Amino acid sequence: MRAKRSGGFTLIEILIVVVILGILSAVVVPQFTGATNEAQKAATVDQLVKVREAIDLYHVKNNAQFPQIVAGSGDPAWGQLIGPGYMRGGAINSWVGGANSKTVVIGTGPDTSYQSTHGWIFNPATGELWAGSYDLNDEPFPKP
Repeated sequence: MRAKRSGGFTLIEILIVVVILGILSAVVVPQFTGATNEAQKAATVDQLVKVREAIDLYHVKNNAQFPQIVAGSGDPAWGQLIGPGYMRGGAINSWVGGANSKTVVIGTGPDTSYQSTHGWIFNPATGELWAGSYDLNDEPFPKP
């Protein structure tokens, strides 16, 4: 007589599936982490380009005057750039992230290392804008 086999999975079959899923997750998860960093860098550069274009447009439309961008956080810091024809809202530096990603500081040059205290640096005398935690060539500094 033959014993009738039940329709369930054996312990060995379940263990093999768990091992395969573990191997796949070990391969895939690091790729998603790298993709997140690349997306943050791309989003920040995109915002940087848009704000620089808005500053240039303002400069041309207003007799070579630069917009009044002030130190602070959120839309109020961007002053005259918030509105029709320029920007809908304040720029976000995704590379810095967190509460300070919208913070603007006044300065004369880009950062020299990664920081998380501000998202943007504006020079009111020259109209230049830099993303926080990015160098002079618009390349991000590594996160600690």
